[in-house]
Amino acid sequence: VHVLLVGEAPGPRGADKSGVPFLGDAAGKGLYDVLVRLGAMALPPEIERMEWDGVLFAAGGIVPVATGVALGNAFDCCPTDNGATFRAPTRSELEGPANLARLTRDIDVLRARGLKGIVTLGRVATRTIDTLFKRSPMPELARRALPHPSAQGLLSMAPDRGKGARMADLQEAWMVRCQYAVLQAGYPAPETDKS
Repeated sequence: VHVLLVGEAPGPRGADKSGVPFLGDAAGKGLYDVLVRLGAMALPPEIERMEWDGVLFAAGGIVPVATGVALGNAFDCCPTDNGATFRAPTRSELEGPANLARLTRDIDVLRARGLKGIVTLGRVATRTIDTLFKRSPMPELARRALPHPSAQGLLSMAPDRGKGARMADLQEAWMVRCQYAVLQAGYPAPETDKS
């Protein structure tokens, strides 16, 4: 594993249902497209005929195969107060001793497997990893931060807060930035055909 990509928390209809980070989350589609382009992720062909939905993926036994990357979240379960309604994880949940210890263990396992860098997706994931690294420095790991791939995150990176921008253009720009960040964090560049 060369690169770990870290999001905020599993989404209620996506990763919380599929059991795989970002799989089925609306914001995860672009991320998986980038990873497929890089050769870091293989998706079963039947996924192209399905709605991007974690419930459907779980029911269909859809499991992506990662090569050289790992996906995770700053908070490892879908946060909810009532068991049904998603809410953002609190800062105390994210930066509490138990969660930071879990993140440290997860990263240590990946470091033993050759981890070179971490790409954070969104302010929450970035802040959580920054807090972790202040407490447990890991200077050998490259770090890259991206806006979250949600519509809100895409608009935050757009000039003039996205006024006049097309969402498809913002998503494509994010995907280019994501690919670059994954490569800069240590994922080997794809081989080019020189024939």
